Amino acid sequence: MKLAKVFTIALLLVLGFSACEEKDPEAMRKVHWDRDMCIRCKMVVSDRKHTVQVINMENGRSYMYDDIGCLVLWFDEEKIEWADKAKIWITDTKTGDWIDARTAFYDGINITPMAYGFSAHKTKDTIKKGEEILDFAEVSRRIFLIEEKNNRKAY
Repeated sequence: MKLAKVFTIALLLVLGFSACEEKDPEAMRKVHWDRDMCIRCKMVVSDRKHTVQVINMENGRSYMYDDIGCLVLWFDEEKIEWADKAKIWITDTKTGDWIDARTAFYDGINITPMAYGFSAHKTKDTIKKGEEILDFAEVSRRIFLIEEKNNRKAY
C-alpha cells in the first residue's frame, strides 16, 4: 500500500513539473491542415510546400498563411509593428520541412496558392541550375511589384 502511495505521489510530481516546462517561444505551433485558414485571404491552408507560419514574439500568438505573398502583404496592409521581430517559418518546397523564412533561399518559378510563384529552399542546392536565387528581402520586394502590376490591370 505504501509503495502505491509513493508511486502515485512521484507520478503526480513528475506530471506537475512537466506541465510547468517552459516552451520555446520560437517553436512551431501545431498546424491543422485543411482546417486552418490564411489570416489574409481566408483560404484553407492545405499546400504543404508553400505554407507560412508567423509567431509574434511579443505575445506568442501564431498566424497562418497559404502563400508567402499573403504574409508580406498582410504585414504591410495591417501595419504590423512587430514584423521585424516576428519568427517566420515556411515549408521547404522539396521536403515540406519547416525552415526559417528569413534565411531560406527562394526561386520564383512555381505554382503557389496565391500565384506569387515563390518557393522556399533550405539550401541553394535544391534550386534548379540556372534559376535565379532570391533572398527574403528580394522576394518581399517582388511581391509588392506583382501586386502593383495586378492592381494596375484591374483599372
